[in-house]
Parts: sequence; structure tokens; C-alpha cells
Amino acid sequence: MILYQYIAEALFFAFILLVFFGGLLAVRSSILMHAVLGLAVSLLGVAGLYFYLGSPFLAMMQILIYVGAVCIMIVFGIMVGYTPNQVRVEGITGKNTFLALLSSILVFILLLVALSRTFWVPSASRMGDFTLSYLGESLLYQYCLAFELISVVLLTAIVGAIVLARGKKGEHF
Repeated sequence: MILYQYIAEALFFAFILLVFFGGLLAVRSSILMHAVLGLAVSLLGVAGLYFYLGSPFLAMMQILIYVGAVCIMIVFGIMVGYTPNQVRVEGITGKNTFLALLSSILVFILLLVALSRTFWVPSASRMGDFTLSYLGESLLYQYCLAFELISVVLLTAIVGAIVLARGKKGEHF
């Protein structure tokens, strides 16, 4: 193998490690701000994987939407909605661990069944007709429902942050 192939493989595994350890920090941290930081690191690792796989547009959207908007919105919600003594979360119990493991196994089985029964269309790079205008038309026509669902998820995150920021009735700063 040539030197740049070793570097490319090292970058690939570095991005995977970012995703793994960021997710681990997000799940295992008892301090909410550290959990959000872990989520942001994990999402940056996913963006790095998109860059590695040759899709800089998806990588930039990952950074702008998820890291730049959703994670920052969660941070604002934590900063405005909680007092400093409320920022810690309860410890992990055996029941929570069992339920998390059970749900992870069920989701894995569901994904395995869904992926094995899906008819895969040829990728856009093999179709030969992939331009930015084609991407825009696809988002507005073929993938309109998915595009709208993404906007609903972002709207829900914004409304949730506003509800957290308002606090309870009668509370004033």
C-alpha cells in the first residue's frame, strides 16, 4: 500500500473512534453539558466520515444542522432551563441498563430485517446524471416527504427549547 492509503485508513478509523467515544460520552456522562459535548463530537465524527466518503455537501449539512443548530439549541435549553444544581442527572441503574440493552438488540434486529429486505437502487454516481440542480429537484419532488419530515424534527427541537426556556408558570428570573 502507498503512504496516502495508510493515511486514509488512519483518518477513517479516527473518525470512527470520534463517533464511538463521543457517543459513549453522550450516553455515560452524568453532567448534561458533557453529554451534549459528547453528542457534538460524535456528530462531528459522522461529518468527517461523510468527507472521507466523498460527500462534502452532506458533511457540511451535518455540521450546520446537527452540530451548529441542534446541539447549540440543547445547550441553550440547558443553560436557560436548569439551575446549576439541576444539571446532574441520576445514576445508571440495573433496570435502565437492561432496558437499554434490550431496546438496542430489538433495534438491531429490526434494522437487519429492514436492510435485508430492501430493494436498493443504483447510486447516483453510477447513474451519470448527478448535478447540484438534480439534487435540488430531487429534494423538492422525489424526496419532498423526507425533506419536510426533517423540517418538522428541527421545528420540534426549536419548540422544545422554547418550552424549556420559558420555565414553569409564575417563575421569573
